[in-house]
Amino acid sequence: MPATATATDPAPVRRLREKLDESPRAEHFYVTLLGLSTWDSAGLHERVQKGLSYAALERLRRVLDIPVSRFAELIWIAPRTIARRKESGRLKPDESDRLLRMARVTGLALQLFEGDLAEARRWLLSPQPALGGIEPIQLARTEVGAREVEHLVGRLEHGIPL
Repeated sequence: MPATATATDPAPVRRLREKLDESPRAEHFYVTLLGLSTWDSAGLHERVQKGLSYAALERLRRVLDIPVSRFAELIWIAPRTIARRKESGRLKPDESDRLLRMARVTGLALQLFEGDLAEARRWLLSPQPALGGIEPIQLARTEVGAREVEHLVGRLEHGIPL
C-alpha cells in the first residue's frame, strides 16, 4: 500500500515515502531523512567516515520534532559539543554513526506505519511493553538497543505475537 503524504510533512519524510514505494527498495532508504542520496553501503560508510553535516542532524531532529537538548542526549553528544558542531557544520565520524543509527530506526518506524509521521513519532516516543517499557528512541541510543527495536518492528510488520 503506498504511503500517503501530507502537506505538513517535512521534505525528508516525503522523500522517504517515495523510497518506501519503490520496488526494489534501496537498502538504506532511511538516509533520505538526513538529506543524503548515497544508497550503497560503501558510499554511506565513506560519508560517515568523513563526518555528516550538522544540517543532517537538524533534518532528523525536525522530523522527530524534539528539542535539540533531547536529541543531543539520544545521540550521545554533549550540549556544548552540539554548539561546536553547529558552528563547524560537521559531525565527527562516531557522532555521524550514531546519527545514522537514529535515522535507521526512525525510517523503520515510518515504514511500519506506512509513512504516517505522526504515528511513527508517537510510537518511537512512547514506552513500549515489548521493549521492557522503554521508548524505542531511547533504546536505540546503543547499537544493541537499536537492534532490539528493529526486531520488534520486524515482528510487528509480520504479525508475529510479542
